[in-house]
Amino acid sequence: MNLKRAAIAVLPVAAIALTVPLVTPGPAFAAEAVAVDLQEMGNTGAKGTATLTAMDNGDLKIAIKSTGMTPNSPHAQHLHGSAAGMDFHCPTMKDDKNGNGYISVEEGLPMYGDIFVSLTTSGDTTKASGLAVDRFPTADAQGNLSYERTIPAAQLPAGTIAHLKDLHIVQHGIDANKNGKYDLDALGESTFAKSLGVPNIPEEATDVATCGMVSGAAAGSVPAGGVNTGDGSSLQQSGPDPALIYSIGGAAVVGTLGLAFYRRRKGAQA
Repeated sequence: MNLKRAAIAVLPVAAIALTVPLVTPGPAFAAEAVAVDLQEMGNTGAKGTATLTAMDNGDLKIAIKSTGMTPNSPHAQHLHGSAAGMDFHCPTMKDDKNGNGYISVEEGLPMYGDIFVSLTTSGDTTKASGLAVDRFPTADAQGNLSYERTIPAAQLPAGTIAHLKDLHIVQHGIDANKNGKYDLDALGESTFAKSLGVPNIPEEATDVATCGMVSGAAAGSVPAGGVNTGDGSSLQQSGPDPALIYSIGGAAVVGTLGLAFYRRRKGAQA
């Protein structure tokens, strides 16, 4: 076969190749991580950083490191927000209605929304475990808190991974009078706990220590209701009521908080 004939024989193959798109291996689906800057709420002195990683199998890995927390004390912490595009966000000191320099549950809840996932160290992660202090991380003697857990996909509410950028982290438990513990002498009794029928819980134990939203280019989706997109000062009429938001298991978990506080107080007296 001469060169001319060889060239003619190759042309149909080349023409076919030009009409068929090249198939190249696509990138493997990789875990996606977003960063959260935990900022102090009011005069708590607490701060931290967190990473939320959506694993390729649907699990969610959470890593948190905080400083300035109440030492040797458990700290309730949660993912808050909505998977329905609601405009929930961290509160500001404009939401400190009583002007005491701190954000209570009642003041913060309309801003940051319902509990989406309870960031416990083990077991249940629903909002029924919202104040299960025996399963929340405890800060060390220097007030440092470290937390890491991977929550299986089956335990996550529907839409968690898809709306991960719309969620945010809230940590509770402050030391207002800087005496290294939760007590009634600083801010008095927790009105939130009392509203659920559990008296004599320090306000310090339930007030917001830090709050953090997904930052930078990974910020959440366009709001679709809930808190108004202006100053964030009001809810739709269908918005959550702070007294009802914890109705599922609320009294039980606050009761757990009361029992833990009672045991700590008895231990200190002993």
